[in-house]
Amino acid sequence: MPNSDRVVLALGGAGTVGSGIVKALLDKGFKVAVISRDSSRLERLRSFVSPNTKDNLTTIVGNVGSEEGAEQAKQALLKAVGRVTDIVSSLGFSWWQGGPPHTQSLKDLQWVIETLLFSTFVSWKAFFPLVRDDSNCTYTFITGGAGEKLLMPGTGFLTVGAASTLAFCQVLREEYPDVSCKLNQVKINAGVGTPERIAPGYLNHLDLGEAVATLVERPNTSHTVFTINCPADLKTVLLERNL
Repeated sequence: MPNSDRVVLALGGAGTVGSGIVKALLDKGFKVAVISRDSSRLERLRSFVSPNTKDNLTTIVGNVGSEEGAEQAKQALLKAVGRVTDIVSSLGFSWWQGGPPHTQSLKDLQWVIETLLFSTFVSWKAFFPLVRDDSNCTYTFITGGAGEKLLMPGTGFLTVGAASTLAFCQVLREEYPDVSCKLNQVKINAGVGTPERIAPGYLNHLDLGEAVATLVERPNTSHTVFTINCPADLKTVLLERNL
């Protein structure tokens, strides 16, 4: 199937990680749809992508963090684009440093879990049926390595939330071993930034976007976790499939 016939739903596509992925997909000729609660972020995304690709970008104001909101967003999405062939999920946030657990409230923990796990689950439940039975379709999760260790003092709830998302992705791979859709995960053990806010060891979100877009473009791998520890891994792990 040519890229021009494929429609990618980029969940979290208006964020730092997601915007790099959206731009790369559009540059490769895909049609891309992005859902966000914040219309101003969608406008910034439209200004960010290559001017000659804007006609292939569909933006929808909606909330995929609740079951009702995700269902409404799905109906608006299908009305706008007709069908979806690929999904990339990079929901949540990449940083939280609210303090050690004894200084936090249950409400703080609930917010972290809702943002990192619940939104990933709710959106998967709503949109996975659109692609699950087609071997030409893909569903790719973008996750972080914060769930495997405490990054620094005060980031404990980030570790809890990120770990729950990693566990959810593992459950999906093992609960659905024979699903037709190509189900993959890109686990990033590094910071991600825009070119003007890059730090040593960080991934440029444009380079990450290009690598993820290449993974989506070649749907010949499934039930695989691609672990990215440094910028060089984008080429060796994703582009060259050197696992």
